[in-house]
Amino acid sequence: MTLSGTNPPDSAPPGTAARPAGSPAWELLLPVTAAPSRRRGRELQEALRAAVRAGRLPAGTRLPSSRALAADLGVSRGLVTEAYEQLTAEGYLRTGRGAGTWVGGAVRPSAGGVRGPAPRAPGVQVDFRPGTPDLSLFPRAAWSAAHRSVLTRLPHHALGYPDPRGLPELRGALAELLTRRRGVVADPERLVVCSGVAQATTLLGLVLHARGLRTVGVEDPGSPEHTTLFAAAGLRTAALPLDAEGPAPGPLAASGVRAVVTTPAHQFPTGIACSPARRSQLLDWARSVDGLVVEDDYDGDFRYDRAPVGALQGLDPGRVAYTGSVSKSLAPGLRLGWLVAPEWLTGEIVARKRTMDLGNPAIDQALLAEFIRGGGYDRQLRRCQRVYRERRDALVRALDEHIPGATVSGIAAGLHVIARLPESHGPQDRFLERAARAGAAVRPLSDYGTARPPDGVVRLVLGYAHLTPPEIERGIRLLAGTN
Repeated sequence: MTLSGTNPPDSAPPGTAARPAGSPAWELLLPVTAAPSRRRGRELQEALRAAVRAGRLPAGTRLPSSRALAADLGVSRGLVTEAYEQLTAEGYLRTGRGAGTWVGGAVRPSAGGVRGPAPRAPGVQVDFRPGTPDLSLFPRAAWSAAHRSVLTRLPHHALGYPDPRGLPELRGALAELLTRRRGVVADPERLVVCSGVAQATTLLGLVLHARGLRTVGVEDPGSPEHTTLFAAAGLRTAALPLDAEGPAPGPLAASGVRAVVTTPAHQFPTGIACSPARRSQLLDWARSVDGLVVEDDYDGDFRYDRAPVGALQGLDPGRVAYTGSVSKSLAPGLRLGWLVAPEWLTGEIVARKRTMDLGNPAIDQALLAEFIRGGGYDRQLRRCQRVYRERRDALVRALDEHIPGATVSGIAAGLHVIARLPESHGPQDRFLERAARAGAAVRPLSDYGTARPPDGVVRLVLGYAHLTPPEIERGIRLLAGTN
């Protein structure tokens, strides 16, 4: 029986046309008839595979003879025979002497695809949600020049399996950069190149779990990603409240944890900077419990009112694991970051990195090393600092002009601000509904912590780095109109 449910003769008379478009066989294999002759064999094989995977040709279905299908499609019999033989070798089909060709039983219909990230909501005119840099600032020309330079001089052996810690030239360039710009005690031997801070956090979580830890402290409010990443490593998280100086020492001591994640240079999302006294208290706590502080320096280079405060890790490299990336300075899609670990953890982290992915791509690492050593990274940071400072100023001015009484808290740094709106804009749930209807996408501070806002209080985490000043002005006008 053919795909169309009929029993055709073994051959078609000369000049017979292919089956009409209504035939199921024709519809199923339509791409074959439309393909150039040199590609018809490949197209036929792929069409049959797809039909079996999707369940349109279920197990046990008898296929037409090679001669009949060739006549159906107007192709050579040899092309169909080759397709049947290839798919039989792969397990999609089965044959028996004198019994014809059948769909095999090894294949199961494929499940539905995994959903990607949620698309931008319809009707959004201005998106203030934080976390995204301005991707149009990516230095394409300089990056391309560095890429050509790397490919010209990179030795063949560098394209083999890399050191899981990273290419020596990149670790050296990063160690010099982090020492100079962030005050990190960065020994290249203890620096591991990672696929962003996310992988650095996961590696630390796996190593801490293997050492017997089951709970890690996280800031409240803080980044939800920390909880998600540690959960993937088998760790629970304990929410630790903040005060005006950073993680509150009393709840930290009472929590019983021996590892805590913090963002001391510019706390996410509140925007506070850890005070000198609190930095000392955090390190005293870590020493007293034989513990670890994980420093997420996600935007430490972006300080607009003064020079950035150096990394906490520089005060005690034996108690602080330092993480960072190029996600805010270049682009998150590069998936390049670093982890500077205490000596007592480095070996275990490198072993985990090896089993996780054998190391980051060698060309990407060599390219970043070239970009840093050639001065491109410093120039990019200066450019981003200038642009983002102007956009932060534009946001503050727009709030002052269009929402009188709104206040901005946190230091002048990073890629977002906390804006508290006048009580006339509350309650928060209704304000958020009105903002969505007006076309402004925003996230409240309460999304990042366990505490609910007091009645009538609206505090927003407003990202601005990816918005131009005119877009910022327009967005604040939209929010002002929700009152």
